[in-house]
Amino acid sequence: MAAGSCCLLLFLLPWLVTASPSPPGCKIRITSKGLDLVKQEGLRFVEQELQNITVSDLHGKEGQFHYNISQVKVMDLQLAFSDLHFQPQQHLVFNIKNASISLRFRRQLLYWFFYDIGSINASADGVHIHTVLQLAKDEAGRLKISNITCNASIARMHAGFSGTLRKVYEFLSTFIVTGMRFLLSQQICPSLEHASLVLLNSVLDTVPVRNYVDEHIGIDYSLLQDPAVSTDTLDLDFKGMFFPRVRENQELENHAVEPVIKETERMVYVAFSEYFFDSAMHAYFQAGVLTIELQGEKVPKDLEVLLRATFFGTIFMLSPAVDAPLRLVLQVSAPPRCIIKPSGTSVSVSAFLNISLVPQGRPAVQLSSMAMETKLSAKVFLQGKALRVQLDLRRFRIYSKQSALESLALFSLQAPLKTLLQLTIMPLINERTKKGVQIPLPEGMDFTKEVVTNHAGYLTVGADLHFSKGLREVIEKYRPVPTAPAYPSSQPAEPSVDPHQL
Repeated sequence: MAAGSCCLLLFLLPWLVTASPSPPGCKIRITSKGLDLVKQEGLRFVEQELQNITVSDLHGKEGQFHYNISQVKVMDLQLAFSDLHFQPQQHLVFNIKNASISLRFRRQLLYWFFYDIGSINASADGVHIHTVLQLAKDEAGRLKISNITCNASIARMHAGFSGTLRKVYEFLSTFIVTGMRFLLSQQICPSLEHASLVLLNSVLDTVPVRNYVDEHIGIDYSLLQDPAVSTDTLDLDFKGMFFPRVRENQELENHAVEPVIKETERMVYVAFSEYFFDSAMHAYFQAGVLTIELQGEKVPKDLEVLLRATFFGTIFMLSPAVDAPLRLVLQVSAPPRCIIKPSGTSVSVSAFLNISLVPQGRPAVQLSSMAMETKLSAKVFLQGKALRVQLDLRRFRIYSKQSALESLALFSLQAPLKTLLQLTIMPLINERTKKGVQIPLPEGMDFTKEVVTNHAGYLTVGADLHFSKGLREVIEKYRPVPTAPAYPSSQPAEPSVDPHQL
């Protein structure tokens, strides 16, 4: 029996290993403080949605009393107490308690031979709404509201009547108020369900999942699993992998340390592992763009003089090509590697530098091919919603691939070539990284007061959140344009003013 169980375990082990998710390259934590800011914006959005509630017409007959209530409109909302909080494992809970809703509607009343028409002001008090939103990863790897449960109730409702039949209205208002309370309470949850599953999900659609960074590479921000929700935090694990556009389906295996976020003091924390940056440099390397060529006038004059002096013998032997332009080709030989330590972030780069003469009308003549090893310090910072990197040359070494003697002869080129990198090459690289890459947040939401902290194998950015656009503005921007119906729809008829039709 034991042997059979062991064999079964050995059979299942490869499947278990395959099924385990890879570590995230990027991780985001939203804390309770961030949720408080979201609640403020969300409350304004809920008020706008409830103000657009459509209540069906109400009509009926009680004895000789005929009534028709139409054109119900929400005039004002007072949301006295609201609460938005996390609920493990994947939920957000939104509560509204003791709210009030002011209404106005058109009345048509017939009592015996008395007919009256006009408007009525009413108020619904003690409105309680309990909503639970379930968050999940959809098939595309995007965060979505997958389900909503909602309960709404109205404790009391009052209607103010005026006119010659006021006493009659007050006596018979129970029928009207009871019906209106029922219809109103039945419309609250459908309105919030549409707001969540359709409108709020359209805002989440603005989060980048798999998009292009520039003409060479793209990034995959798909979620690896459903969000993890505790009582104080919501954690999102993103793939965080860059890919070359020429090989969009290429996968780079993640062997980096998984980021760990323990802090809860700021509104949001974003963590990036070494894999995040390594995949970017690997994608650029695969795209074949980590090559820089300088020729003729683009080579600094002082460096050109020094190079010609260094290779004087070779150039002299190539006469009459002595005056031919110089060409320097700097090509990265392997994907650069990022190293993140508590003391800082650095990037190690190995490259080849080929120095040639290019006589006009004749093949290029190579003077030297040297290997380069450089170490760059990297300053990572967040601006708005873009992660940017500023690189600076820290260490630089060149050596010959042919012999140690030639390496010794190249020693005099060490300082000039380092200056060339600092003054010519590094600005080109930093210009490319200046644009940065967008962090997976919805449109209209940005970071402020960012603080970067380095750890062993990953770094975190703690920040506060800021709404540069309201939810309604983003929703209206991406709301689908309604298509014209195939057949003209008739407009709803105005309520009849004929008492005999009541």
